[in-house]
Amino acid sequence: MGLELYLDLLSPACRVVYIFAKANRIPFEYKAVALMKGEQLSEDFGKVNPLKKVPALKDGDFTMSESIAILQYLAEKYKLSDHWYPANLEKRAKINEFLLWHVNVVRPLMVKDFWLKIMAPTLLGRTAPAERLEAVAQEFNAALDQFEKIFLQGKPYISGKEISVADVVSFCDLVQASRTGQNMFEERPKIAAWRQNVESHIGMELIDEAHKAALSAGSYSKDSMDPKGVEWLTARVQLLLL
Repeated sequence: MGLELYLDLLSPACRVVYIFAKANRIPFEYKAVALMKGEQLSEDFGKVNPLKKVPALKDGDFTMSESIAILQYLAEKYKLSDHWYPANLEKRAKINEFLLWHVNVVRPLMVKDFWLKIMAPTLLGRTAPAERLEAVAQEFNAALDQFEKIFLQGKPYISGKEISVADVVSFCDLVQASRTGQNMFEERPKIAAWRQNVESHIGMELIDEAHKAALSAGSYSKDSMDPKGVEWLTARVQLLLL
């Protein structure tokens, strides 16, 4: 039994795994899990990932979740070019440092911004309070300052002259944030140059393929959801607005 990746390309974390595997020509079977229909909550998917989240990986009898852990697993198993996830202790430690910062700082802000601006109006029929949106925008700007000044520092890529898993993770999340009005590419030339480097290395054909569903106007409409999905998503939005 070969490698199976359980994904919904509406999710930036899933797009990270998809792009990374495709860019490195890793053979896998794509297993679609429709988040908007609540398929991740099913009993069958729970056997693959008891946390009932995507992305998830199944490799024979081995299963795991969490996008960054999956990237690390793939880089090790398929012995990918060293620049993706270096064997050198210090280089790898710096990439791990960035990834931990990113998932604890940038990703939660990206998720909050998306749910407040897209999902709250879709599911509740009302916009989030302006002060909540402004607070997220200010936090995002502070995080981007850190990204630009501490981690990127004008280098072509986060870890230096070559692309790594850190760039793919950050790229997918920041592109998602740009769709909800965070203008980091227009207002920050160093981040814009970094984006162009990542796009050039990966190729726009693959990037567009991975982002096609997320850019579709109907992808986040209530019509695309079933009752179970609406119930789960609405509960999440209401919790965020408390």
